Amino acid sequence: MKILLVEDDPEISTMLKTFLSTENYEIITASDGEMACRKFYEEEYSLVLLDLMIPKISGMNVMKKIRESSTVPIIILSAKDTDSDKALGLGLGADDYITKPFSVTEVLARIKANIRRNTQYAAKNQEPEALLKKGGLIMNSNNYTLTKDGKPIELTIKEFEILRLLMQNPNKVYTKEQLYSLVWKDSYLGDENAVNVHISRLRSKIEDDPRNPLYVVTVWGIGYKLGEIQ
Repeated sequence: MKILLVEDDPEISTMLKTFLSTENYEIITASDGEMACRKFYEEEYSLVLLDLMIPKISGMNVMKKIRESSTVPIIILSAKDTDSDKALGLGLGADDYITKPFSVTEVLARIKANIRRNTQYAAKNQEPEALLKKGGLIMNSNNYTLTKDGKPIELTIKEFEILRLLMQNPNKVYTKEQLYSLVWKDSYLGDENAVNVHISRLRSKIEDDPRNPLYVVTVWGIGYKLGEIQ
């Protein structure tokens, strides 16, 4: 599997490339945003490791460009560890966020988890078509597409999984802990930002008025559920 590593610190880049290569990943490196964008469109990748503080084009803008055409898993590597930075990164489409300094074994574990989820989703394309409908939304779990009133809506994998979970279980209220456990396939450590940001971003894409959502509604004091829209 091929990984695009975008990192301007040569020591970190070399360390990660050397270690991940021993785990049978092919690592393509880029040291600035322009190079990252160019290399991303030259080849197919299983995952992108992206530093935010890179020259020429910022990491955030690189991620925006990638998300215009791809749902490839993106893991942010950043020395910025505030909640607002994490929320911004996740809100722009990142799948995971690792704070520097980090251990290479942690990076490897996150890579495996994200690629595994992405591979499982791709494999489901071989399953019979399964349509979920709610209001103007039509979700196809076979090819991971969503339309609203006939118009396609681009979702990240986690946004898709959150919405699919709610549409498959229209009468169930999910706590943030349950959503995190079921969508992220990981233990919930009390960090609400990941769930909050993805819910907010999902609403911005599917709701007519995200401030007054009809599809993904809040059950105060508990969590989220699918709305009663017909």
